Amino acid sequence: MLSLGSGGAKSSKPSFVSYVTPEEIKLEKDPQKKEKHPDLLPGEVVFCGANPILKYTQDDLSQRGVFGTLLCTNFRVTFISDDAPQEEMSKTFKNKLYGENDIPLMCVDHIYGVYDEKRKLITGGLVKNKYPSKMIIHCKDLRVFQFCLTFTKEEDAKRIFQGITHHCLEEKSLKCVFAFSYSRALNPDHGKSSRKFLTRLDSKSEMLRKREAIMFDSPEDWTQEMKRTKAQCRLVTENENFELSQRLPQYFVIPSALGDLFSYQGKGLPIWCWSHHSGCALFKASFPSMTQEDGDFQSHLDTMITAVARNYLYSVKTEDLSESLPTLQDIQQSYNKFKQFFLIDNATDFWLSDVKWFSSLESSGWLDIIRQCLQKAVEVVECLEKDNTNVLITEEEGTDLCCVISSLAQIMLDPYYRTLMGFQSLVQKEWVAGCHAFLDRCNHLHQKDKECHSPVFLLFLECVWQLVQQHSPAFQFSETYLTVLSDSVHVPIFSTFLFNSAHHRESVMKAESPIAQSRPLSCPTVWDWSVQFDSKAQNFFFNPLYSEKVKHERTVRRLHKPKHQRQLSLPSTAFKTPPKKGFFKDETDSLKKMLRVKRISRWMGSPDSPVVASREFYESWQQRPLDYHGLLLPSLDGPSVRIWMQRYLRWIPEVHIMGGGSVAIMTKLMELLSQVEDLKHVLQQRDPSLATQPDHPPPLQQRLPSFGSSGRLSSSFPFTYSNNRSFKPIIPTGLMQSLMVADNLANQEDEAS
Repeated sequence: MLSLGSGGAKSSKPSFVSYVTPEEIKLEKDPQKKEKHPDLLPGEVVFCGANPILKYTQDDLSQRGVFGTLLCTNFRVTFISDDAPQEEMSKTFKNKLYGENDIPLMCVDHIYGVYDEKRKLITGGLVKNKYPSKMIIHCKDLRVFQFCLTFTKEEDAKRIFQGITHHCLEEKSLKCVFAFSYSRALNPDHGKSSRKFLTRLDSKSEMLRKREAIMFDSPEDWTQEMKRTKAQCRLVTENENFELSQRLPQYFVIPSALGDLFSYQGKGLPIWCWSHHSGCALFKASFPSMTQEDGDFQSHLDTMITAVARNYLYSVKTEDLSESLPTLQDIQQSYNKFKQFFLIDNATDFWLSDVKWFSSLESSGWLDIIRQCLQKAVEVVECLEKDNTNVLITEEEGTDLCCVISSLAQIMLDPYYRTLMGFQSLVQKEWVAGCHAFLDRCNHLHQKDKECHSPVFLLFLECVWQLVQQHSPAFQFSETYLTVLSDSVHVPIFSTFLFNSAHHRESVMKAESPIAQSRPLSCPTVWDWSVQFDSKAQNFFFNPLYSEKVKHERTVRRLHKPKHQRQLSLPSTAFKTPPKKGFFKDETDSLKKMLRVKRISRWMGSPDSPVVASREFYESWQQRPLDYHGLLLPSLDGPSVRIWMQRYLRWIPEVHIMGGGSVAIMTKLMELLSQVEDLKHVLQQRDPSLATQPDHPPPLQQRLPSFGSSGRLSSSFPFTYSNNRSFKPIIPTGLMQSLMVADNLANQEDEAS
């Protein structure tokens, strides 16, 4: 439409308005293309597809995008662009299982439909109605996809919309998860060749186990860990066939003084986590069974505490985490509020939310929950390191917040768990073998019971990230490794995060085995990173600034071996050797009084509160020389607890810093380290005696990933790369008008002068 203005005079501004988008013009000119299919994984089957589908780009409200084919398989929702991908081929950090336009079914969080320009959350009732004009998918890794269905035939649009919502949102059986189809496709069905293949697979998995992680699924693994930490406890093998309880691991460690295990009915057993070099240890336990009478319940509880107390010096401190930390429902609600600020549909919504960014984050309470968990872990560390007392942490099931606090305490105390292999072994020990209910907490099957859903494992990774960003040289693994691990929880291929307990895993794997009555099905573990990434991409998992420990000679190490004399602050009766076997029976009342007084949670208000005491403990630790291979404590004041920038902001282009951010800092530090090593090499050539240091770490160039030129990288590297789109911020109308007024005033003053 062309308007000439009033009186037939020419308009000073062009007034041409096009009611046809460039995409529609392209669609009219180009004939409809055939549906494309991706490279399917073993066992992957396409359920439905539609073409053409317009995928919007996340830039502004102009709704630009690219045309392609949208498919739904038993593994993912995938979009295949009609244009040849150029940026994807040049990536050095690329996932083998899925690309940037793929969404694993377990990764889908919510689906919204746009009806008459109004966004509605898709539920079972809306699926039966007419299909929406636009479909918006929010992912658990915080990606946002928008697909336009108006250019597609009505039958195809209905089929793809109903297919995606059904396979992503409806409740499903565990047998429908893609991991079983994938594993059965990799394993031959029957015959001698299958047995040979499984033998080779077992030998390969055994090699990966020795190289990557300790699985803690055998008595040898637990014995090795007890020997490493010099634990004076007892290994339990009576539950190998789950005769004790289906809620307990196959193998676990308990205090040596614990009596009949069958009387506990699988509840209230103090399970060993880790031993301090002084002799005290950390234990976790669920609440004893409430089916007993009140007197039996209290007697059971006292027996459990007494058994822990006999581990070392007859002293123990207990902590009920259900009283001192948020509930699972509080954690779920807080994270739901928190993640909404990162699920951005377009740039305009981002700038509108940016106006009240900090107040919104504060109101969600997520960072405060992270701070509370770190604070509680510091209190546990203080009891073990300073007071030299046993610690028993409890909660209802003993597999949620107990796993968070025990794992954080071990990372702060033991430098082995700050290495890549050590951290993976810690997750395997405390979470996987410790029977954390990953299936229920992560809601892999989209169950309607919201009470059991809670991102507990993500909360743990958040706390670990706080330690990594505060003490980077102390950790062998990088921030990228933690981000990839958080994404891998929702990839339906690995058995690591797919079950609620060891018994659940064993029973399902045996039932789904393709070889009847032979051996259980074998699924890959998440620690086999070669399934997802090649060797070059795995280099990004390692922290190039990691300060490796240089081993000294034994004579030097003996001279600096610390002697523990902190136990002088404990009651003198705690150090007396029991005169006879009936010591606990004769002096039960006095021991109970001593044990009950020693509780961690004597909450705020008094000078003896844990917060005040932990503050003194932290300040005294700060005064010591920094040792990245010794005790490590987090700072919890003010802005020290930060947002996990890489995980939450990597998909929002408006916050990307081209050639800046952590990539620029890392590149500069690597240049400085390279210069330092060159100087060391020159000194070694002049003085050969300097080159004979034992266990010297390899050259820096062999330990660093190839970042390339930082000028073409953004702060979200290595997950997103620079592209040709403009990064000019799109400011909301209100802010734009205020800025324009200021600019006009400035220009008017210049013109007047």
